[in-house]
Amino acid sequence: MEPVTLATDRLLLRAVGPADSDAVYEAAQDPEILRWTTVPSPYRHEHARGFTGQVVPEGWADDSMFTWGLFLPEGERLAGMLGLTMRSVSEAEIGFWGTEEHRGNGYVTEGVLAVCRWAFVRLSLDRVEWRAEVGNRPSRAVAERAGFTLEGTLRSALVHRGVRRDCWVGSLLPSDLGLASSAPYLPAGGGPA
Repeated sequence: MEPVTLATDRLLLRAVGPADSDAVYEAAQDPEILRWTTVPSPYRHEHARGFTGQVVPEGWADDSMFTWGLFLPEGERLAGMLGLTMRSVSEAEIGFWGTEEHRGNGYVTEGVLAVCRWAFVRLSLDRVEWRAEVGNRPSRAVAERAGFTLEGTLRSALVHRGVRRDCWVGSLLPSDLGLASSAPYLPAGGGPA
């Protein structure tokens, strides 16, 4: 698939490319991004160039991972990154981070909602899953504000810097956003959602 550009009231969501390498590099120097995400540490210029020049385009080309930079429209300043990794034909996992200078403004939540709506409609996904290491309260706050249902804690489900760690897991379904699912859903309680 060709990269898709989305817009919200305050953001332009577009695939990052080689021209964005410096902005991605600068953002990834943030200790909070290094602490909670799987970006290499230390994060070097060659990592940013490989990400923007190879990883992002290949993910779009083979429909395996759809990645957007969250940009403020005025001047296109990078406010965060967001990616959907396909797990099956109807399910994807979402990951995201916000730049230090733009945290607390709701930009990542706004981007998550825009991408999930797009994925439910365009890709006919029936589930978007969110995972974060236990203790990553900023990520959990974004997921909860976006309407994800926290489903529990998975033991030893993430590997971060060579160490297995517990993670929180949650999901967002099309019905959570007032959209139809591509397949019927029968929740454990009996009736359709």
